[in-house]
Amino acid sequence: MEEIEIAKQQIETAEAILITAGAGMGVDSGLPDFRGTEGFWRAYPIAKKLGLRFEELANPRWFKQDPQLAWAFYGHRLKLYRETQPHQGFYLLKDLVKKKNENYFIFTSNVDGQFQKAGFDEDKIVEIHGSIHYLQCVEPCSDEIWSAEGIDVNIDMENFKALPPLPKCKNCGSLARPNVLMFNDFQWIPHRTEAQEFRFNLWLEKVQNKNQKLAIIEIGAGKAVPTVRLTSERIARLLNGFLIRINPRDYDVPTNINAVSLKVGGLEGLKLIL
Repeated sequence: MEEIEIAKQQIETAEAILITAGAGMGVDSGLPDFRGTEGFWRAYPIAKKLGLRFEELANPRWFKQDPQLAWAFYGHRLKLYRETQPHQGFYLLKDLVKKKNENYFIFTSNVDGQFQKAGFDEDKIVEIHGSIHYLQCVEPCSDEIWSAEGIDVNIDMENFKALPPLPKCKNCGSLARPNVLMFNDFQWIPHRTEAQEFRFNLWLEKVQNKNQKLAIIEIGAGKAVPTVRLTSERIARLLNGFLIRINPRDYDVPTNINAVSLKVGGLEGLKLIL
């Protein structure tokens, strides 16, 4: 397959690697990607019973209206992400960046912390929608963000309700919530993500100033929330990088950038090119 050979060649000659990842990256680890309402309802049958789509449940209003429902959803995901082991694809990428003298960055919309778990450098990751492994105040009473380590949420799965005590703000004692950007979210505290973006922009500047050959490997980034796709394309254009898009469904690439696409899942695609 010509695309595979082109991708391999581009990776071989690249001096810098940008890894961009959407929900499709986690599928091979057994994580749900919430693709379409049916996909979400398969993962959370209770949401179907309540008639709530992902966009409706992943909304900060539930922390005010029904905190036990909100924390059942996010507490379950926190537990799931903690228990999930990164698949082989993460380690294939780790071997690659090692060969490139660790000259890499990661840009992901995933809030699951799987890249950190696989051993990638915390300072070389942008979590553009935040991380479930960090908390903030629901109000918020301050702009403090703190680790969710040691926080365990017990859930009555039958009724899909988190059992008290629910996580509390360490400063004012009211409810805490994950530091995750939700839909219609005006309370999200962005400074952790902004610091990541600052480091990312410094790295991009360095790649540009040194005129380094950049390969962008994008895995499982769909069109529903296109942040990752658009970032991959923008940087390919800006830095004359080469984009390798791995996606079984949304595999089309713009004609005005250097790119190939592989119409396969994340792990399968990474095995083909690395």
